[in-house]
Amino acid sequence: MEKDYGHKPVLLEECLEALAVRPEGVYVDGTLGRAGHSQAILRRLTTGRLIGIDRDLAAIGAARERLADFGDRVTLVHGNFSDLGDILQNLGIVGVDGMLFDLGVSSPQLDEPQRGFSYMHDAPLDMRMDQTASLDAGAVVNTWSDEELRRVLFEYGEERYAPQIARAIVRRREDGPIRTTGELAEIIRSAMPAKALREKQHPAKRSFQAIRIAVNGELDALPPMLEAAADRLAPGGRLAVITFHSLEDRIVKRKLRELSTGCTCPPEFPVCVCGKKPKLKLVTRKPVTSGPAELEENPRARSAKLRAAERTEW
Repeated sequence: MEKDYGHKPVLLEECLEALAVRPEGVYVDGTLGRAGHSQAILRRLTTGRLIGIDRDLAAIGAARERLADFGDRVTLVHGNFSDLGDILQNLGIVGVDGMLFDLGVSSPQLDEPQRGFSYMHDAPLDMRMDQTASLDAGAVVNTWSDEELRRVLFEYGEERYAPQIARAIVRRREDGPIRTTGELAEIIRSAMPAKALREKQHPAKRSFQAIRIAVNGELDALPPMLEAAADRLAPGGRLAVITFHSLEDRIVKRKLRELSTGCTCPPEFPVCVCGKKPKLKLVTRKPVTSGPAELEENPRARSAKLRAAERTEW
């Protein structure tokens, strides 16, 4: 009897449909997490192979247990998807039939208080997806300048009270280091006006998102990853990307559109001189979102958006 891992991956059926999984194909899950998507892909393979990548060693360990029955058809790699090209080259893989990237923070990271991702628990300021990385949330909060904190909160968290929150953080740390998520959440709350505290979402939500993105370099890694994915897909291979907030979705949408655009010469040019050919063609013109049944079962899926594209001929 298969162990119940208590977690259903987001937009699972939609991802499988977007990837058009072939039994003999080679697939990459670039954000392994709890391996729910990977397990579903592997069940559709016969002679095919799956490469699972995650920067979190805890995720690799859990996936090794969950996917043990699939034997040598699965290869797990501790790494960052921004190094996708090097990872596949080291494995001797030239053309991949499908790649999936789920950009959400995995449930274990959110649910384990000691990881420091959540404003709902008091824990050390960490937020590292890769716990071997040197930069953590404590360093960002306690050493980055007022100006840099303000920029991060505004750009990555779309926090309209970024100046007030940044000032409050800098003022508070003059008395000693800010050490826990609880302390930080309270500082954020104290810096916000009463009307903001009446909003439905937690006052620290946007700021915690922003600091997490800064710690893990999440947005910077997206364009090179998408470039590498397009280059490594075999003709007809599919790319599927799930985003969870507007910043990610904007970057993915823009990059997929760029990779699916051919000649960029001005219309008045009689012939093409740029020589640019599209690497991808869009499979989804608009993002795919969760239906009512999934939203009832998993409220975290509410902000999930799936975009997919297909590799053109080499």
